[in-house]
Formats: sequence, C-alpha cells, structure tokens
Amino acid sequence: MAHQIGKRHSPRRGSMAYWPRKRAKRIYPRIKNWGTSNQTSVLGFAAYKAGMTHIMINDNRKHSPTKNMEISVPATILETPSLNVIALKFYKNQKTINQIFSDKLDKKLKRKILLPKKKETKTVEDCDEVRLLVSTNPSFKKTPEIFELGIGGKNIQEKMVYAKELLGKQININDVFKEGEQIDTIAITKGKGFQGSVKRFGVAIMQAKSEKTKRAAGTIGHFTPARTRHTTPQFGQMGFHRRTEYNKWVLKIGEADITPKSGFKNYGQIKGKYLLVKGSVQGPRKRLIMLRKPVRQQKQLPPPEINEVIQ
Repeated sequence: MAHQIGKRHSPRRGSMAYWPRKRAKRIYPRIKNWGTSNQTSVLGFAAYKAGMTHIMINDNRKHSPTKNMEISVPATILETPSLNVIALKFYKNQKTINQIFSDKLDKKLKRKILLPKKKETKTVEDCDEVRLLVSTNPSFKKTPEIFELGIGGKNIQEKMVYAKELLGKQININDVFKEGEQIDTIAITKGKGFQGSVKRFGVAIMQAKSEKTKRAAGTIGHFTPARTRHTTPQFGQMGFHRRTEYNKWVLKIGEADITPKSGFKNYGQIKGKYLLVKGSVQGPRKRLIMLRKPVRQQKQLPPPEINEVIQ
C-alpha cells in the first residue's frame, strides 16, 4: 500500500491587524503617542537610512546556544543630521491653541510651509501639552521635512521652560539617545505597488489544469449570502505602509568614520553623525526614519557588546 502524503498546513498569511492595506498619506509618519517620561528631555529624533553592514558582537543572551561567543549580526546605518527647532506648538484638549515661531528661520522652509510674516508675541499659559516643531538638514536634497517632537517632564511648567530654551537652537542625536539604549523606529516601508494575492498574502498556487486563474484563492465567498468578506486574500496595494518596530538596540553613535571608499549605494557619503542600530529598519535608502524613546521597553534584555564593525 502506497504511503499517503498529508496536506501541508498552510494558514492564511497576512495579519488583519494591519487593515486596510493602503498607501500611507505621507512619505514620513506623524507620531501620535510619545509615551511618558519624568525626565525633562526630547522624546524623539529623526534619521535618514543610509545602508546596512554587519558587526561582530559578544552574544550575552541568557539562553542562546552561542552564549559568550563572538557572532556576526546585521546592523543598519542611519545618518542623523541635527534638527532645527523652528517653533513651539501648544495644545489644549488635543487641539492646537497657539504656536510661536523662532526669529531665525531658514529660507528653505518656504519650500514646505508658509512662514509667518510677523513674530508671534502672544504668550500661552493655559495649555496641557507643548511640543517642538522641528525641521531637518538633509545632505542630499534641498527641501527639509517638518514634524513635531514630544517633550518629557513631570509637569507642564517644566516642559514649557525647557521648550522655550530650545526655540531657535539645534538638537543633536547625543542630546536624545545614548549607546546601549533601546529605541522605537517608525517609518514608511518600501513600496511594492499593485501585487497579486500570491505575493501579497502567500496564497497557494493551484494546479496547472485548474479553471480560470491559478494565482488566486480557490474561492472568494459563498453563493448565499452573495458577498465577499474583507478578510478574503485578494490583490491590491503592497508596501508603502506606516509601520512601527519596537525596542531596537542602539549599538554605536559615531561621526563620519563608517562610509566605505565608494560611498553607500544609492545614498552617497555620511558627512555628519550617524547611528548604528542592531538589525534591519523598515524603508528604502534615503527614507526618513522617526526615532522614539521606547514606549514598552524590555528591561530584562542585556545590551549587546560591540567588538568590530565590518564594512
């Protein structure tokens, strides 16, 4: 008697937690949740993805089979030019009640926003939230990005004093993050365009003599009721979605000493400070990556110990 091969268990791919799978509204995200912190400091930063490399570290994970051994792990290189604090935004009940711009505004900002003709002299006292409006200094293009950064602190008075001190100044990566710290990365993923259900959801390809199509689901719904559910894997947009990755390790913060001789492919030279993050980061090269203080930090994990960066 011939041995019968069982059917491989192949459940539906694609989590319904990410629905609808449509294109992001903007090429860089807006962060709505900055978490809480008693320390008066900026809760985030921004970087540009330059490329990847691999590094040699000592494996200090508790239950790892390669514990206390030197292993190679992938790492992402993010260029972190300084940010300009161009304005302060004040909120009351999650609504903007006022914003105060700096006296020192770059003319490049006209490419992005409509600059005020006169400086705001109105002071704000009755508010429950204050945030920084900052602009980037990219090295490979003229138009900067403009977004908000959250501020941590015990009360609103401390936040307002701290924010007014930063108005018109620059923020560096060393002012926000340190080596051996966990961060959250928020960005728009690579766009893959309009794709079929096989690539988009991993639907099994039907046999050669199947009726109609082969690269699609065998059925898309019942005869009665005659409708197709939104959970049915079908073709559509794939990629260019807003995604968040939690608790990425900051391995190193350096300055202009990591660029290979030929430069990074499709990016060029890193002229200022950079951030070395363990593992991959979503998005293609030159994509703006929003960095945030961890909102659900894993405190039981030990920070990795870096030995060598291999280019």
